[in-house]
Amino acid sequence: MKSEKNKIVSFTENSKISDHEAEEAFKTILKWIGEDPSREGLIETPKRVAKAFKEYFKGYNEDPLKILDKTFGDVEGYDDMVVQKNISVQSHCEHHMAPIIGIAHVAYIPNQRVVGLSKLARVVEVFSKRLQTQERLTMQIATTLMDTLDAKGVAVTIDSTHQCMTMRGIKKEQATTVTNYYLGQFKEDLSYQNRYLRFISK
Repeated sequence: MKSEKNKIVSFTENSKISDHEAEEAFKTILKWIGEDPSREGLIETPKRVAKAFKEYFKGYNEDPLKILDKTFGDVEGYDDMVVQKNISVQSHCEHHMAPIIGIAHVAYIPNQRVVGLSKLARVVEVFSKRLQTQERLTMQIATTLMDTLDAKGVAVTIDSTHQCMTMRGIKKEQATTVTNYYLGQFKEDLSYQNRYLRFISK
């Protein structure tokens, strides 16, 4: 059973705000920045932005546990780490709603069963398509994989740029942020952690 903390919120099922109300809110923002939402180039903008937001934040409509429902046991005893590198990350920070752009590396050590490779990237995608902090995003991916797959260990690394600090504020265009989170054997056994770090640095 999902806790209230991890409850999935749906645009369509749980939101009391209609598309029309969202579009009206975007019109208000256009006026607030000094624009005229009735001019030709902006007439359809509120509708387009509402549609784009549904795509940016579609992770609220998706359950990562369902993605990991199907596993495979016919792996002939494979028990070493599975590493998937360079998974694209496109998220938005919860403080300024500015884009977070980067890559994720994910590894897990199977416990008799493995999951389809595309599912790892899909879990990253689900949590990325929500308002996030990079630290929480890293931990959510790792703990979900660890708990749902009953893995012996999980490692997650995210390397990204935050446009809330590259385009505004301190404006450090070259700054990147790296977060790591280790569970199970990756946390307890440095040999696994070191091998993982060598794999993702190649």
